[in-house]
Amino acid sequence: MMLFAAAVIALACLACFYRVIAGPTVPDRMAAVDVTGLLIAMLMVLLASHFGFSPFYDIVLVYAALLFVDIMIMAKYLEYKELYR
Repeated sequence: MMLFAAAVIALACLACFYRVIAGPTVPDRMAAVDVTGLLIAMLMVLLASHFGFSPFYDIVLVYAALLFVDIMIMAKYLEYKELYR
């Protein structure tokens, strides 16, 4: 059942990646990148729990924190058109 859920999440990730490529505006693409990153984190948690590989949980926490920082940096850049202001 977990592998089926992982396959569904992987298909959703592909759909979001399509929105990253074909998004009409930059905020749409940025939201799709964020959702894709969260889906990848969910996929990593599912696979870690299925295979019993617990170090993946720490990796997912660091990945999610870096994803949040990345989205904040991109949002600031889109708002001010520069990073240092």
